[in-house]
Amino acid sequence: MTRIALFQSCTGIDPARSADQLAAAMAEAKAGGAAMLFTPEMSNIVDSDRERAGRSVAEEGADPVLAAVRSAAREHGLWVHIGSLAVRSGDRFANRGFVIDDAGDVRGRYDKIHLFDVDLPTGESWRESASYRAGGEAVVVRGTPVGDLGLTICYDLRFPALFAALAEAGASAIAVPAAFTVPTGRAHWHVLLRARAIEAGMFVIAAAQSGHHEDGRRTFGHSLAVDPWGEVLADGGEGNGLVFAELDLGRIAEVRGRIPVLAHRRPIGPVSD
Repeated sequence: MTRIALFQSCTGIDPARSADQLAAAMAEAKAGGAAMLFTPEMSNIVDSDRERAGRSVAEEGADPVLAAVRSAAREHGLWVHIGSLAVRSGDRFANRGFVIDDAGDVRGRYDKIHLFDVDLPTGESWRESASYRAGGEAVVVRGTPVGDLGLTICYDLRFPALFAALAEAGASAIAVPAAFTVPTGRAHWHVLLRARAIEAGMFVIAAAQSGHHEDGRRTFGHSLAVDPWGEVLADGGEGNGLVFAELDLGRIAEVRGRIPVLAHRRPIGPVSD
């Protein structure tokens, strides 16, 4: 069994405070026996005021949260998936996830491919593409404590082709760090995460933002760990803090042997009228 921890946070507008919270979560995760910690999307700053956020967002090499997490990973001997950080990328930002090993080295990076540009029935309007540059490359990080880990971020959850590509590239687990809105979370969060796990016969690990943030937004919470059969192993509910889950990596072969969907996939040609 592999023990993991998911950090459910209500990240604010101050990256220095976020760095302290993440370092404390890492110490707690290690004390709780976790081999790897997973954090939400935007673990350094959640701020819809683009001008104010621009004063805090740094290039990757200068980001204080990334530096603090790498240092704490070395100190505690703990692997960490930073769900994502807002970092500078040329004249824009990138929504970038990181996998850091227990020596503090960055083992993989992923820039969010699908950006959240939507108008919700509640009146909420989000235009992630106004500030962020989309990524263009799917990523699997080999040899983590949960096996080969596929990386996604939040809105990517709605695009099953990405999950299929990661599964076919050998991923045994996929991370889905998120800052889901409350209305979309209530409607779709659990069902989509369970569906992605079932479709690919793999673990899905989704650390989430939760609560009423300093910039006024509200996020859904319910950090989840889901097994390859679609069973929920852990649900963080509302509030903040760590939730632990035990992953039996042998379940992947068991489930895929029972229903071998990856082996049965066939290319789909043009759709006829």
